[in-house]
Amino acid sequence: MNNYNINNYYSNAYDTQSLDAHVSKVMKNVYVRMFLGLLVTALAAWIVPTIPAVASIAMSKSGYLVLAIIEIGIVLWISAGINKMSSSTATLLFFLFALVNGTTLSIIFMAFSPESILKTFLITAGTFGAMSIYGYFTNKDLTRVGSFLMMALFGLIICSIVNIFWGNNTMSWIISIVGVLIFIGLTAWDTQKIKQMAMQMPGATDSRLSTIGALTLYLDFINLFLYLLRFFGSSRD
Repeated sequence: MNNYNINNYYSNAYDTQSLDAHVSKVMKNVYVRMFLGLLVTALAAWIVPTIPAVASIAMSKSGYLVLAIIEIGIVLWISAGINKMSSSTATLLFFLFALVNGTTLSIIFMAFSPESILKTFLITAGTFGAMSIYGYFTNKDLTRVGSFLMMALFGLIICSIVNIFWGNNTMSWIISIVGVLIFIGLTAWDTQKIKQMAMQMPGATDSRLSTIGALTLYLDFINLFLYLLRFFGSSRD
């Protein structure tokens, strides 16, 4: 092996190690921010029921609608402006979303027993963790699967809206089962997508990528939790 080949070999090895370290750093930041977002949501959902004035707003139809619109607005704001806003602004909006979502989900702590909430959370965490690990390490391209799941998600949303007016219990169970399967798959796909973005994007975007990645996986986790809660949740005595 001549000097050129030796230098080229060590240069490629160094680049590979550097890229792996970069991706690991980004993914670590994604999971840390996601965990902190879930913590903010859990605390808000736990505290809101202890404040009657805020709890009454969260439980009212008009209050719930306003909170839902705010949540959608924040998600759209982050998604559309992530490349233009500062990393600190994106992070602040993410935690604001987590706080508002916790207020919206506070009704869960009023309706379900703490034991069933904890059990469902642990099941969700285990399932999410397994699928996220799979998405990170698999060599299989999940793009086609992810595209199919996104189309299925839109169909699920339409069916859910229709069933609000129809009120069919069988359809509700089918929606819940399909919802669990969709978000299990989306967890793996989104993890792989974030990893690929970390491999392609320059370091200047790391913080913003960590925020949008945390938001994406946060939404996967929350939705998976809510669908599983329909199976494992039990009402307060």
